[in-house]
Amino acid sequence: MGTLFIIGIFLSFFLQFLLLTKKNKDTSDQILSVWMFIIGIHLFSYYIYSLGYWEKYPHLVGITHPVPLLHGPMLYLYVAFSLRKDQHFRWKDYLHFLPFVLSYIYMLLFFFFIPAERKVLINHNEVDDSLVFASFSLVAFIVSGITYPILAYRLLGKHRRLISQNFSYDEKINLKWLRYCIWGIWAIFATVAIVTFLKEVLDYSFGFNSDLLFFTEIILFVFLFGYFGIKHQGLFTEKTAREIQMVEIDGKPTGEYRKSGLKQEDAAMLHQQLLCLMKEQKPYLESKLTLSSLASELNISANHLSQIINQYQGQNFYDFVNGYRVEEFKERVLQPQNRPLNILAVAIDSGFNSKSAFNLVFKNHTGKTPSQYMVEIR
Repeated sequence: MGTLFIIGIFLSFFLQFLLLTKKNKDTSDQILSVWMFIIGIHLFSYYIYSLGYWEKYPHLVGITHPVPLLHGPMLYLYVAFSLRKDQHFRWKDYLHFLPFVLSYIYMLLFFFFIPAERKVLINHNEVDDSLVFASFSLVAFIVSGITYPILAYRLLGKHRRLISQNFSYDEKINLKWLRYCIWGIWAIFATVAIVTFLKEVLDYSFGFNSDLLFFTEIILFVFLFGYFGIKHQGLFTEKTAREIQMVEIDGKPTGEYRKSGLKQEDAAMLHQQLLCLMKEQKPYLESKLTLSSLASELNISANHLSQIINQYQGQNFYDFVNGYRVEEFKERVLQPQNRPLNILAVAIDSGFNSKSAFNLVFKNHTGKTPSQYMVEIR
């Protein structure tokens, strides 16, 4: 078990080093760097505790006690700044750290005025006057650790909607990998909540130190982040995703564009122009077509184009464009000159830029996989 802790500690500080040496790092990178350092310190603190160092040096008792209050806010702020154009901290961003700061302020008396002998007793839960604060802290850890991942997940939901409104592709800009990290943090604190309920309410005995469950999951989380950091372009290297600009669409998913100012007769005319453009010039063959670039071809605003697609087609931009690509693929695959080509080659010629995107879009639009479709038409 000690080896696993050492690996987790080393990996945390190594990921921090990669982030610190990254070129053109932004605020989200700095937040992640600090978070990896915090995780490394948290793991190291528990590791030396498990080795008995708190018994030898009682003044270390409680030194990292409020640290779990940081994991939720750090996750949320990392997600928020990964999506935010404004990379400057606002005053309300600092409020997320208030519970952590208040906990340390409350513990100042414990750190500086409690004798070492009493700290040892408190560490062994042999002093009743410390149980209230310990119980309150535990509840705060669980609430923070479960609430913040939910808030972060909601931010990702907004980002997914913006992607669908602005882009005809989502590779390397969808941040789907962050969902797994959010689930990971949520699972850690959900485990703490379940273990606490079993121990304190049902008086269940695990027969081993249940804290190891919590810290083992933290180590696995670091491995998960490291894995996606290597796999996901731009996390530990110079990123390009922020260069992509998204338009905040004025309207609701139901098609309410109350502030657009676009008259109904003008919208109908522009819709016909859009359909003619898609049929005659086939802009969807550009694999990285965006809402803004298509709007510029029609000489209208991106907001108005989104409104037209939403109201007249009942789709977002992503589904609208990829629907044309699916139909283009169906036409091309029947052409004699394309028969020697494999499915992916025809898909690329139809505007798709990856096999995974093509398979997913084709299945969503037709209810069949490309392979199933090919079997039916042959």
